[in-house]
Amino acid sequence: MSATATHNETHPQKSGAPAAPISKKEVEVTVAAAQEIAKQRQKRGTPNARIRVGVRGGGCTGFTYVFEWADEPKPTDSIFSASTPEGENVGIVVDPKSLVYLGGMSLDFVKGMMGHGFKFNNPNAKGACGCGESVQF
Repeated sequence: MSATATHNETHPQKSGAPAAPISKKEVEVTVAAAQEIAKQRQKRGTPNARIRVGVRGGGCTGFTYVFEWADEPKPTDSIFSASTPEGENVGIVVDPKSLVYLGGMSLDFVKGMMGHGFKFNNPNAKGACGCGESVQF
């Protein structure tokens, strides 16, 4: 990977719709996730901020997901963008080490009877802990 950020346009799927396979070098952002990111970014008052998605060592099964705001991407970050139905562009950033574990993943936002939140649909995950905070690769 070069020293500059890699910009990858993803084609978001509607929540729950069957998706075409995602490249191991990409992370997909669904329309539902894009809408929630745009909503939270507006509440935060930082129109150019992106969500940093990654993994770090720790947790019950070896790794935990990182999910935090990134006001400025780092030079080595990969940037994945999606648009809301209203045409608002949102993005997530992933560092090179995390992309090894997250490549091919889809980030979704789900609502249900038990609450709502972002869902990591990660085909690389071998297992997860019951706590919902930890993932095994």
